[in-house]
Amino acid sequence: MVNAEDGERDWYTKAGVRRDPRRLLREELGAGRLYFPPALIPYAAHPLVRALPTEAQQALAARHLFQYLGFTTHFETEVVNRATQRIATGRGGVDTPARTRLDAFRIYCDEGYHALYSFDVVRQIADASGVEPVPYDFAPFRERLDAVGVEALPGQPVLAQLLQVVVFETLVTAILGEVPKDERVLTVVRQIVRDHARDEGWHHAFFARFFRELWARQSAAERVRVARCLPGLVRSSLLPDLRPVRAALAAAGLGAAQVEEVVHDSYPRAATERAMREAARHALRLFEETGVLAVPGARDAFLTAGLLAGGAGDDP
Repeated sequence: MVNAEDGERDWYTKAGVRRDPRRLLREELGAGRLYFPPALIPYAAHPLVRALPTEAQQALAARHLFQYLGFTTHFETEVVNRATQRIATGRGGVDTPARTRLDAFRIYCDEGYHALYSFDVVRQIADASGVEPVPYDFAPFRERLDAVGVEALPGQPVLAQLLQVVVFETLVTAILGEVPKDERVLTVVRQIVRDHARDEGWHHAFFARFFRELWARQSAAERVRVARCLPGLVRSSLLPDLRPVRAALAAAGLGAAQVEEVVHDSYPRAATERAMREAARHALRLFEETGVLAVPGARDAFLTAGLLAGGAGDDP
């Protein structure tokens, strides 16, 4: 088992905020480089999008990147670090060992750095390309996530916030793995996504371990409420936020009816449900291993949420 001193040494030598240089945009914008892998932009191949002028398509891809990085900036600071600060300062409602609090402070630094370089790269690319991000209000997404806890865990906002960060930090999306491998994409984008992925591997392990400790401290009655809260948190974390998609499509020159056609065709329910189950597979494995799914009613709740095979989200 790695001792606390070794863990500290690893963070001080391996965390991105400790070792990585500032990532800078190279002179690649006019060299055919992509802002984002087209396969990871759901609407990139839609006929109405492909019919747009090349310049408009490129601006749309840039805004998709900006949205991804903008979401990262807000989520890290407003959701992840909201809960991580509670763990670090011992205000999480559970008796947290000093070692865990130290690790939480390190993660707090990591997440702030992820937000910093995400915003930094948006500004570098926007200034160099002349493409400005569309205005983005993160509040509706955060409020949707918080509403799950209000309903399932009334009067326990701190516990709900801890569960939010556990869920999100144990999800696995294709972006962190696929973007760095696509050499067509701007180098600075591949670099910061690779940097982020490296840190998140450690974060995943931390929050999986933290959840095991948190779950073990819950009473039987509390476990029922937590187990029934988790499916909603997973879905709320993974459901695509279509407001900025619509705004970007409109900024590209599509009319209101065309925007709705592209959104309807590009985010079909069955594909969205499959993508959610794939992204949630590690979180679900954690819940299975810790006994969450064995709690009365829990497996049915996950099935109803479409997160397990044979659930509501499966094709008929």
